[in-house]
Amino acid sequence: MKIVFLDVKTIGEDIDLSAFHAFGEVIKYQNSTEEQALERTKDADILIVNKISVNEHTIGKAEHLKLVCEAATGTDNLDKRYLEKRGIAWRNVAGYSTEIVAQHTFALLFYVMEKLSYYDKFVKNGDYSRSDIFTDLTQEIHEVYGKTWGIVGLGAIGRRVAAIAEAFGAKVIYASASGGKPQAGYHQVDLDTLYRESDIISVHAPLNQYTKDLIDAKAFSKMKKSCIFLNLGRGPIVIEKDLAEALENHEIAAAGLDVLCQEPLPSDHPLLKIQDSGRLIITPHTAWASVEARTRLMQLVHGQIKEFLGEQ
Repeated sequence: MKIVFLDVKTIGEDIDLSAFHAFGEVIKYQNSTEEQALERTKDADILIVNKISVNEHTIGKAEHLKLVCEAATGTDNLDKRYLEKRGIAWRNVAGYSTEIVAQHTFALLFYVMEKLSYYDKFVKNGDYSRSDIFTDLTQEIHEVYGKTWGIVGLGAIGRRVAAIAEAFGAKVIYASASGGKPQAGYHQVDLDTLYRESDIISVHAPLNQYTKDLIDAKAFSKMKKSCIFLNLGRGPIVIEKDLAEALENHEIAAAGLDVLCQEPLPSDHPLLKIQDSGRLIITPHTAWASVEARTRLMQLVHGQIKEFLGEQ
């Protein structure tokens, strides 16, 4: 049995992958282009990928391939029709990063809501040492308590964020882009109501035909000028040019992003023009990547391979 990792760099060198050697020969590539993948997969029985596209161009020579393991939840990079045509099974992993993505949601929120960038600089550049009072009130800081928190995408992560927001004393509402039935115990509203009433909006939805380009200029125009917008779902859910304009025109107060349409983002991206960290923070798709989450992820992938081989 030959197992090939095409982009093991995205898993991290600090994660122990030694258990996979029990299945047979393990080949690890730090990263792969489509052209490289075509050659590197031709003798593979099992393929493990994170972001590399899996289609005829990348596995067309893989005559022995039996299983593709997506080391992530999203499967946008898998050509499922082609895999089905070839009789190749595939697996993805859900639930491994719920806690860290929820945690990161609040990290982004508090960074802008409590003006942490400003106050860190205020102390370290000596302004606090020169102050004649014990505090600084030049920035407005607000509480989550009493605010309305709107969630787009009430899956496992959305529900976890809802629970934490409620623990802080927020009123939680949610909207389903696909028009799904109400979930018991949660207050569902339409998208326009969510945009209009929310003080904080966080996106935790998958990318599909209902969510692509969902949050656009029209949506931002309906939000409160004091609204903080957070995207931890998928980049293409938001039209980023419209978000940049909404921030520049003060249509919303601030934004926190962990996902983008193109990753890494290009150096001429419109959001990079906004250098005020009190109004915009972008992290490089790290919300999923705690050591604990990546360890769980690979344990689950290992379990899927073991189960698959046991079924054969």
